[in-house]
Amino acid sequence: MVPLHEEAADAIHTVLAIRKGQPDRAIYDADLGHPVRYLFLQHGRLASSDYLFVGGLTIASAAAGLIGPDGSGRVNPHRFRHTLGTELGEKGARLQTIMKVLGHQSAGMSMTYVNMTDPTVLADYASILTPGAVLAGPQAEAIRNGQLGDDAVNWLKTNFLKTELELGRCLRLPQEGPCECDLYLSCSKFVTTPAYADRLRDRVVVEEELIADAKERGRTREVERHQRIRERIIDLLTELDQPVTPRNCR
Repeated sequence: MVPLHEEAADAIHTVLAIRKGQPDRAIYDADLGHPVRYLFLQHGRLASSDYLFVGGLTIASAAAGLIGPDGSGRVNPHRFRHTLGTELGEKGARLQTIMKVLGHQSAGMSMTYVNMTDPTVLADYASILTPGAVLAGPQAEAIRNGQLGDDAVNWLKTNFLKTELELGRCLRLPQEGPCECDLYLSCSKFVTTPAYADRLRDRVVVEEELIADAKERGRTREVERHQRIRERIIDLLTELDQPVTPRNCR
C-alpha cells in the first residue's frame, strides 16, 4: 500500500473510469509473468516517466512561476523527490512509509529524510544518547560524560539504524575505518541498554547450553570461550542493574 493524497486518488479514479471504456489489449509484464492492462498508456504503449511526471511537473512549475532566468524550470524530478522525502520526514512519517513512497530498498536510503522524527528510531536514539541514559559497555562512559563530538552525534542521528547489533549497538564512526573484529561484546565501541536485557538473559542460557555441549564433547577451548562470553554478558547485565535470571525462568 502506498499512501496517496486525496486529490491524487480522485485523479486515479478518473483515469480508471476512462480506461475501462478503452478496448486496448493487455501487455505482458515480465515481473508478474502474465498480461496486464496498465493504467497509464501513451498511444498504446506503456507511458514513459517523462510523459507521466516530467511534463506535468514542467507545466506546474511554469504556472507557479518557478522558472529560471534562462527559461528553464527550477524544479526537476530529483529535486521534487528530495523535497517530498524531506516533507514526509518533517511531518513525522514513519521510516517504512518513506521507503514505500520513494521506492527505497533499504532503510539506510531513507534515513536521510527521517531526521530522527520516526517515533521508534527517536526513542531508541534517546535511550542511548540523552543525558542520564542507563548504559553498559566500554563506550558507555564516553557517552555519559558527553565526550562524543558534534560530528559523531550528527552521524549517529542520520545512521542510527545501521548501528544495531544482536545485543546492543556499535557506535564506530566511518572515519575510524572498518571494524577489525567480530568480538563486539568486548569492543571499545560497543554499548547496550536495558531494552536488550531479555536478549542478554536469553543469550546467557544459550551460552550455558553450549558450555554443557562442549564439555560432553571434551572440547576444553570451546568450554573456555563460551564461559568468557557468558561472564561478559552477566557483567553487562550487572552494569545495567538487570537480573541475570532469564524471563522464562521467572
